Amino acid sequence: MSSENSSADDVQRVWDVVVVGAGPAGASAAYAAAVAGRSVLLLEKAELPRYKTCGGGIIGPSRDALPPGFELPLRDRVHAVTFSNNGRFTRTRRSRQMLFGLINRPEFDQQLVEHAQKAGAELRTGATVQRVEQHGSAVPDRRTVAVVLQGGETLLARAVVGADGSASRIGAHVGVKLDQVDLGLEAEIPVPETVAEDWKGRVLIDWGPIPGSYGWVFPKGDTLTVGVISARGEGAATKRYLEEFVGRLGLAGFEPSISSGHLTRCRADDSPLSRGRVLVCGDAAGLLEPWTREGISFALRSGRLAGEWAVRIAEAHDAVDTRRQALNYAFAVRAGLGVEMGVGKRMLAAFERRPGLFHAALTGFRPAWNAFRDITRGATSLAEIVRTHPMAHRALTALDRRQGDASPGSGESVVADVPANGDVTS
Repeated sequence: MSSENSSADDVQRVWDVVVVGAGPAGASAAYAAAVAGRSVLLLEKAELPRYKTCGGGIIGPSRDALPPGFELPLRDRVHAVTFSNNGRFTRTRRSRQMLFGLINRPEFDQQLVEHAQKAGAELRTGATVQRVEQHGSAVPDRRTVAVVLQGGETLLARAVVGADGSASRIGAHVGVKLDQVDLGLEAEIPVPETVAEDWKGRVLIDWGPIPGSYGWVFPKGDTLTVGVISARGEGAATKRYLEEFVGRLGLAGFEPSISSGHLTRCRADDSPLSRGRVLVCGDAAGLLEPWTREGISFALRSGRLAGEWAVRIAEAHDAVDTRRQALNYAFAVRAGLGVEMGVGKRMLAAFERRPGLFHAALTGFRPAWNAFRDITRGATSLAEIVRTHPMAHRALTALDRRQGDASPGSGESVVADVPANGDVTS
């Protein structure tokens, strides 16, 4: 337990906001509530810094959601993307401007927590939350939530934010419902300087052999983060995909420093985001982009919103006002992130059936590449492109209609005329 733990004398203190989980969502929520001048306790079950399975790509929306003055601990700056379709039809696209940055999660998360602390939040590590209670003997009044820790200690708060990851106990309390669960496998592979230099400033995205799957290589100095993701239930095939992926990249001879796996969980459209004085955000709420499974920007943005609305809930004097503020939080999430998730689900459904078409568009159709570039840089969003560009809207609508007729993996002929292993720059 860290030296910053609360003393026994603080047990009956009533915090304005208690945040459970010190990842990007939780640290953002704690920062937002602390900046508003409220008493905030940030709970984390691990000691910091700690490793998290994550590619570590920081796209424009993530950058824009960071606290003022936050200096990204970048390990590389990406100016080029190599695309391949299950190892074939390789092409590279380049950009004069940086597309996105790459970070290591332990450093990034630690820095976010430090910003929350500077804003006034208190940190307690080694604290595992067993449950929250909004009724019963542990709760002194209707304006209070009891946070019960492993071992029986109880903390009291006017509002609680659950940011405790994809297997969230707070999410279970709220009743979060999921409609997409994916398995990600990843290896951190130290490589010699000559290999690292070849990857500097360039990432690889490979559309995989399992419907909806893809792999990635993210360079971070002397280490390559290599991973794959696909739908849960395809564990053996996903592991085989990673092994084959690493092998054909010529990296099989290097021993990973870390090999890990995790499940990403995407919320159902009607899943709740609150219960009483308890809100959920980030992975705990199932908030992530369904097609790419990008979660950092969703964590940062939803965390900030949760912190802001937790302050309002902490100030609410009755159940009616509490409910009103919780509904406002849900509306804010759905109006922004929810719209993006809706388009992402449609993109994933189309991609599962026609990965070759997506590959052909990104590597051979400049407007598609321009859209990818602008999205990663934060100049626009996928939802905004579909809404404002008639061609994009028509294309996605056409794919929606053809999904019933298309079979998984179809569309390979679309790129059959691209030379195998051709590395074309543009």
